Amino acid sequence: MVGAGPDVLIIGAGPAGAVAAALLAQRGYEVLVLERQHFPRFSIGESLLAYTTQLLHDAGMLDAVLAQGFQFKNGASFVCGDRTSEFNFADKLTAGSGFAFQVARAEFDHVLAKEAARHGATVRYGEEITAVDVSGALPVVTARTEAGEVWVHRPRFVLDASGFGRTLARLLELERPSSFPVRAARFCHVADATVAGAFDRQKIRIGIHPASPDVWSWLIPFAQGVSSLGVVATRDHFARYAAIAGTEEDRFWAIIGDEPKLRGLLARARAVRPIGEIVGYAASVRALHGPGFALLGNAAEFLDPVFSSGVTIAMHSAKLAAGVLDRQLGGAPVDWQREFAEPLMFGVETFRTFVTGWYDGSLQDVIFYPDKTPSIHRMICSVLAGYAWDPANPYNGPQSGRRLRALAAMCREGAIDPRAAGAAR
Repeated sequence: MVGAGPDVLIIGAGPAGAVAAALLAQRGYEVLVLERQHFPRFSIGESLLAYTTQLLHDAGMLDAVLAQGFQFKNGASFVCGDRTSEFNFADKLTAGSGFAFQVARAEFDHVLAKEAARHGATVRYGEEITAVDVSGALPVVTARTEAGEVWVHRPRFVLDASGFGRTLARLLELERPSSFPVRAARFCHVADATVAGAFDRQKIRIGIHPASPDVWSWLIPFAQGVSSLGVVATRDHFARYAAIAGTEEDRFWAIIGDEPKLRGLLARARAVRPIGEIVGYAASVRALHGPGFALLGNAAEFLDPVFSSGVTIAMHSAKLAAGVLDRQLGGAPVDWQREFAEPLMFGVETFRTFVTGWYDGSLQDVIFYPDKTPSIHRMICSVLAGYAWDPANPYNGPQSGRRLRALAAMCREGAIDPRAAGAAR
């Protein structure tokens, strides 16, 4: 079957696809979203950053999200043995929202997809993209329904928001190896049964393995006493637990038990969904755009879950792409590299710096430094809150790595010069 050519065809109805669809539909374009799965469906990545609240507002979705009663999030708590360090998103350099949400993604993503439809986009589920041809004047997208029907679409432009499915990266051979080592995440949802006040449910808790600082855990509280719980480590680290007798859940709790404070906090917890695992999740591509298409969010680049940057990058990429595409479809000349790829990568490189610094220990030195300089703390907090695209923050952008390493060195030496650490350009 040949479908009527929409202005924009979006692959995937997750946060990137839904936000892009809503923004473009609000501008009057005909938008078709094709999603392989049926919503609601499980997805990992449940702790949002404060900048996403602004992006939801800009897409006209914030009221719908607020109405769902998701757990409010105001920051992050880092724990390593007896050391703790808290970051409150309101205490940041960059102006903007100081709160976010901790969400069951099945429900959250469904809300956003329904909001995209409310704003005028057409969202179709159970349709898989099987081929894409961008060699002609218009892209040609072939999709197959679950009933076996084959549709051929000729939109004016294609946005790939397929997340870990990475549809265009695969079909157009754009993938390239990530620079990050292969790591794995094991996770589940638990009825946490924690005592009231045992920990701050408005913060994600990030715990560090007492003997292996590159191994870390997350505890993300939802509403109604359920939390997302996970551990990130190398495959070799997880392989040490393979000989433990029992079920995958028994081995998972053994892994959690290596962090005594976390296991004590969850002494009465029980799993409410099977143990899941993602291996080798870091991904990259050779190009973020090409003739008639652009890649959004995880479909282009995924770094690491430690700073919950995935949804933030996805939504920001959607906002950037919608703005450029609006100008292009309106007849204006555009430069996708200068107006989309380079601005997007400014923030992605910021998060890359922080992920690299987390695993080489330099960022942990900064986070746990006991005598924090308030101005520098606000700069670091801005990044942790998702405001990675603010050029006024010296810890954002291409120079962030050099500056973070210099700051970590001063923390290790025990004295920070605010002018050297924060104001230097």
